[in-house]
Amino acid sequence: MKKGRVLGIETSCDETSVAILDVDFTKKTPGVRIVKHVVSSQIDIHAQYGGVVPEVAARTHVPETVALLTGMLSKKDPLNSFDAIAVTKGPGLATALRVGIQAAQTLAWTSEKPLIGVNHLEGHLASAWLVPENRRQWQFPALALLVSGGHTELVLMKDFGKYEIIGSTRDDAAGEAFDKSAKLLGLGYPGGPKISKHAEKGNGAAIDFPRPMIHDPSLDMSFSGLKTAVRLEVAKVNKMTPKKRHDLCASIQRAIIDLLVYKTIKAATLHPVKSILLVGGVSANKQLRLDLDSAIKQELKGVKMLKPAVGLATDNAAMIAAAGCWSLVKGKTSDWRKIDAEPELDLS
Repeated sequence: MKKGRVLGIETSCDETSVAILDVDFTKKTPGVRIVKHVVSSQIDIHAQYGGVVPEVAARTHVPETVALLTGMLSKKDPLNSFDAIAVTKGPGLATALRVGIQAAQTLAWTSEKPLIGVNHLEGHLASAWLVPENRRQWQFPALALLVSGGHTELVLMKDFGKYEIIGSTRDDAAGEAFDKSAKLLGLGYPGGPKISKHAEKGNGAAIDFPRPMIHDPSLDMSFSGLKTAVRLEVAKVNKMTPKKRHDLCASIQRAIIDLLVYKTIKAATLHPVKSILLVGGVSANKQLRLDLDSAIKQELKGVKMLKPAVGLATDNAAMIAAAGCWSLVKGKTSDWRKIDAEPELDLS
């Protein structure tokens, strides 16, 4: 398919999202327009548990998916509101993934339109492609720093659909380090935005937290040791004053960002690329965006930094539809009868 509308469905974790993209691959720079896009977040539900509860997430997705699709599609002719369907098949929570997949299968069967099972991680790569200026500057090979609550990877992109993971975390993801640190500080869930907000008022050099594996010759990372260091530092605090909390948050954020930026620049030095993507939920972190952009300008001449709009950094259906477009233009679709959840899916 070179031209048409793609319906995207995302239910991999704690956000239910549906989107319709208008795409035109007949132009030199593909035309992509978000026609409709809605996200229903479950943050308030899971915040009371301190994290995502898989079965609660799945049960919540069911009515939300029906409601969002009902509102998204034309009331007069719903099955002609789109020309293809893209749905997240993994990675993610198995029960949550199946809610979106079953909705997509039903639509594919009744409409007889092509269905694409999308890798959620590829969706994050495609989130940067949704920005018009990024599409004009998009060149391969590209390097992606994909950083989220469940994943921290350095991905070498040779073409759409051709990826090589050249570095990753050996234990916890950066987003998980943010969340667990926030929990230790009593800040609640999700932790990343809360730590970032407190960090704005703190001193990032106040506490010298470790940067695990920063001197390791590989491109791999580690964040479990940082979590341990945070726990030990918090245990030493007799009274958690606002200033102490701000300094702790700023120092935690500084340690995470230092490691991410250092490994990304090193990867781009070892594997010369024309652009660097910063994608995933943690890519919304303002300080990470500023620091990585600054490091690229200093260390990598002529390399462009491509990032998604802040509102599309976290899980959403627009990025799933965009990744579906990449498959469609190559003629790759899925058999709607055989697609199933792949909770451990990766990009390799």
